Amino acid sequence: MILIGQHIVPETNEQRRFVDYCIGLFPQLMTKNAVKKAIKKEELFVNGSLATSGLFMKKGDIIDLIDNQKRLLKAFPLDVEIVFEDDYFVIVNKPSGLVVSGNMFRTLENAMVDKALPSTQQDKNQHVKPVHRLDAATSGLLIMSKTATAHRSLAKLFENRQIQKVYHAIVSGEFEDKKGSINQDIRGQYAETDFEVKKIVSSLRSEKLSLIELTPKTGRTHQLRIHCAAMGIPIVGDQLYGEEGKTMLHKGLFLVATSLIFNHPITDDLVVVEIEIPNKFESLMEREERRWNRFKLDDSQGN
Repeated sequence: MILIGQHIVPETNEQRRFVDYCIGLFPQLMTKNAVKKAIKKEELFVNGSLATSGLFMKKGDIIDLIDNQKRLLKAFPLDVEIVFEDDYFVIVNKPSGLVVSGNMFRTLENAMVDKALPSTQQDKNQHVKPVHRLDAATSGLLIMSKTATAHRSLAKLFENRQIQKVYHAIVSGEFEDKKGSINQDIRGQYAETDFEVKKIVSSLRSEKLSLIELTPKTGRTHQLRIHCAAMGIPIVGDQLYGEEGKTMLHKGLFLVATSLIFNHPITDDLVVVEIEIPNKFESLMEREERRWNRFKLDDSQGN
């Protein structure tokens, strides 16, 4: 049994049941369904006892999220780029279309079995474990822990918003401003995203396509996708929040996590990891611009 995260309930006047209180409490429990699964798998404890959904929380209650390490993962044959590695964690470049973890074979967690160098620490994990999540359709940088201590510490950094994440996306349309913030609640919770426009091209499909940089200040589920869609400029390839006819089926989601900046949880050294934007981003922008120019040329010659 490995302790992944711990939370002490602060003073609160709000009566909340355990299953509702835990939503978003740890990076692994971003939905009510995830909390229920963790309870069923006996991974959640309150004051040292197994948690139950209907328990009402009170000040001072200690919530523990543990990994009982009952699962023996089978390696999924897929090459995954390791961008950073030391004795405590790895940072990988997750491919688009790959689920991070879950009760299936084709996951990032399975693909990383025996891919990282073994840790020399006493509290090493059986295999590297994801500390946070990216949507299956989103590609880019993701941290996976090698030790229980690193996992707890990294999870705490995420919880305290001490890890700066930067994403790049292509959206259908353009912002009125080149730089700014999107402030819009998501499921009743405050959510904020900074944006900066990097490039705009004309598009026959969408009139304009914009390459933008996104920096989430909060960590709500699907935050970037929801915020862009709410601004009327959905991320290209977003079949969940995008506009019908503008999703570019079979092209994938044009959203990638490109940068992570934080202080190492063990050494306190500054960790800065960045990757290039995938080739398909630039290819799409160039292709749409060529089509627009060709159409305009044909139109002018026809007149």
